[in-house]
Order: sequence, then C-alpha cells, then structure tokens
Amino acid sequence: MERIGTAVLISGRGSNLAALLRAAEAADYPARIVLVASDRAEAAGLALAVAAGVPTRVVRRLAELEPLLAEAAVSLVCLAGFMRVLPATLVERWQGRMLNIHPSLLPAFRGLDTHARALAAGVRLSGCSVHFVTAAVDGGPIVGQAAVPVRPDDDEASLAARVLAAEHELYPRCLALVAGGAVRWDGRTLHWGAVPAEGRLVNPA
Repeated sequence: MERIGTAVLISGRGSNLAALLRAAEAADYPARIVLVASDRAEAAGLALAVAAGVPTRVVRRLAELEPLLAEAAVSLVCLAGFMRVLPATLVERWQGRMLNIHPSLLPAFRGLDTHARALAAGVRLSGCSVHFVTAAVDGGPIVGQAAVPVRPDDDEASLAARVLAAEHELYPRCLALVAGGAVRWDGRTLHWGAVPAEGRLVNPA
C-alpha cells in the first residue's frame, strides 16, 4: 500500500500532531507524516516530531512553505493549530489536498473564540469539524465531525478540553479517509467512496 506523504503545520503544543503521529505508526495507515513545520521556533510540538523521527522546519515567511512542501515530496497538508492565514494562491494550488480541524460543529462558530461563543449561545452540543481548506475561513467542505455535550457547569476551559479529546479521535480518522481515497474534493463536489455513515461522525462522549 502506498502511504501518502503528509505535512503537518503547527504553531503550538501539537496535541493534534501527536494524535496524527500515533495513528501513522500503524503500517496500514494510509498517510505517512514526512514533515512538521511551524511558524514559531518555540512551538512545543516540534519536539514531538523530533522524538518520532520526523523532519521539522521553522517557517519564518509563508512564502517559504511551498518550496519546503515540494522538497519533502508532500502530497497532503494538515493544519493542526497553525495560527497564520495562508496566502490565497497557496490555498488554491493545494485545493483538495489540505485539511484543517476547527473546534466547533461547522458551519456554527467559524473563526476564533468558539467555546465562549458556544457557551453564550446556550447550545447543548458542541464539537469539532475536519474540513478541506478554502479561501473562506473555516468554510470548506466538511469531511467529518465529532459531537460532545455541553454541560450545565461548563466553562471555556472544561468545554475546550472535552472538544480537544474529540479532535484527537476525529482528525486521524478523517486524514485516513482522504489519504486512502475514500473522500475526495474536486473543487466543486465532495465525492464519497464506500464510507459508512458512522465513518463521518464521531460521538466520543
């Protein structure tokens, strides 16, 4: 089985990176993490990549990204807490090959401060979404979602922790769907292969 070369872009502690690295340890996992890049040299997630034997790079300017991805023979890109807005030209060139994880049940609560906004809205379910990256922030086609309850005593920290645990389960599953060819986006239509409905939704709590 050909394993698809995948880069993960991070800015911080790399907890989703850790989940992807664990999944990619399996010989039958369809993606192989070949590069971890960060816009911050102090990002703790870089140490996780080094420990896993994955090459790392610090990207000072976003213009450095594309040649770096080409040099590493990357075919898929996962944004995992990467806090920079990518150039529209880069997003367009990587259409259908770049994923992001967002801590809400999209299309609700796009952008920042998702947990505070969810609590203020009084929703009873929150969660996370993995989607293809487009020029519209958090607006690309959704590959999968995970739902978690919002409890009466939740604050931002407790809700964020519950959603983050769901992210760690959802992101590796969605990357596997895309890397394995079960989900494909051609820029207009999201194409599904033989993926059961439960493969698109996770309810971990």
